[in-house]
Amino acid sequence: MSGWSPGDSAGSSLSQFESVVGDPLLEELFPRLAHGVHWGLERIEAFLGATGDPHRSYRSIHVGGTNGKGSVGSMVSTVLSRGNHSVGLYTSPHLCAFRERFQVDGVPITDNELRALVLELRSEIARHELTFFEAATGLAFHYFQRRAVEVAVIEVGLGGRLDATNVIDPLLTTITNIAQDHSEYLGETLPEIAREKAGIIKPGVPLITAENDDEILGLLEATCVQVGAPFISVRPDSESLDVEIQEDHTTFTIATATWGVLRVRTRLVGEHQAINGALSVTMLEQLPPPLLPSREDLLEGIADVRWPGRAQVEHFGGQTWIFDIAHNTAGAQALASVLERLDLPRPVVLLTAVLGDKDWRSMLPPLFREADHVVLTQTPSAPLKRRWDPAKAAREAASPVAEICLDFEKALARVRDLAGSGTIVVTGSTHTVGDALRDLGLAPFLDMDAPARRS
Repeated sequence: MSGWSPGDSAGSSLSQFESVVGDPLLEELFPRLAHGVHWGLERIEAFLGATGDPHRSYRSIHVGGTNGKGSVGSMVSTVLSRGNHSVGLYTSPHLCAFRERFQVDGVPITDNELRALVLELRSEIARHELTFFEAATGLAFHYFQRRAVEVAVIEVGLGGRLDATNVIDPLLTTITNIAQDHSEYLGETLPEIAREKAGIIKPGVPLITAENDDEILGLLEATCVQVGAPFISVRPDSESLDVEIQEDHTTFTIATATWGVLRVRTRLVGEHQAINGALSVTMLEQLPPPLLPSREDLLEGIADVRWPGRAQVEHFGGQTWIFDIAHNTAGAQALASVLERLDLPRPVVLLTAVLGDKDWRSMLPPLFREADHVVLTQTPSAPLKRRWDPAKAAREAASPVAEICLDFEKALARVRDLAGSGTIVVTGSTHTVGDALRDLGLAPFLDMDAPARRS
């Protein structure tokens, strides 16, 4: 497959593609090659055109923004599946296994299906010199066509305007929120980032957003006016939603024109998940029949949602564990809010590894404030060129409760010792959480017959 660069695309960050550690199937299907950033939609459009434009065979919903895309996509797709629609869900990056990115009705593609699809399309992928993310996006579109889905929920990889997913003509578009992330690609300021993400707005397609900053809202609304797209702003907060947070669920109240006042319950934990839920409800209310869900399907669908690695609470070995990817400052603040709201067994021990190009100086303080002890580590699957320097982080934090343990397995053992019968919080990046879940036998869609390692 000469000429196929697995680096960043018009679709996602390098961290998702430079490393295949922990997923032998990914290494088999996409061997490590030269990487780089290659913006533009020309390659993916040409590939799709040459292979039958599979993305035009079903309806779609486009989910963009900085944080919460996966949670919103999971809520919307689960509700629609509950209503007896066949629904595809394409997300990135994956937590533990590449096949997690391609789901139909909540079930990932099998290894054999993925191998067969890559084998069939490999020559066209190489001929059009697709990047890794472009190839993954093309595979998703083809897989959903093969499965005859009625609708596909497609998550943006990076940005929006030049993202490989931005070839679809969706029923709805959402931009969850705008926060500082991927500044090296999207811009240094929030308005610059917002303009890139607003590139998914299309004529006649409603945009729904839960962004609450007036300047950014004005920018998004102006873009909608310019292209002729209906603009719907959802500005919920904890007080208006009457949010209740427990370690195994979040409940909130939302008034709708279609279903009246709803008291909604989700397994996803945190005030930010109530906002994601309110956004999802508003999105679903904009769908035309027969996709418009019933009140029962809406409530039961959102209650059924499981989205691993997002304030995921587990109990084993006499300890409480919380796994949350929190890969940017806004995510870290949301996790800190969850930790503050929950009545967690103490001590609370934080295990973290952050990618080196992330703003860990802003990410760490809110988390440190909630922890009795902190272990800084390095994750095996993190790309070598993006690994952080825990020693530098420890020096700058100058925290009396922080220590360094670079060996990830030893770090896991260390936090278990430190926590006693308390709480362990694993966070910092998708790599950190994914590696921990794998090592502890908690990987999503784990073969239930396989021996778990979490005892």
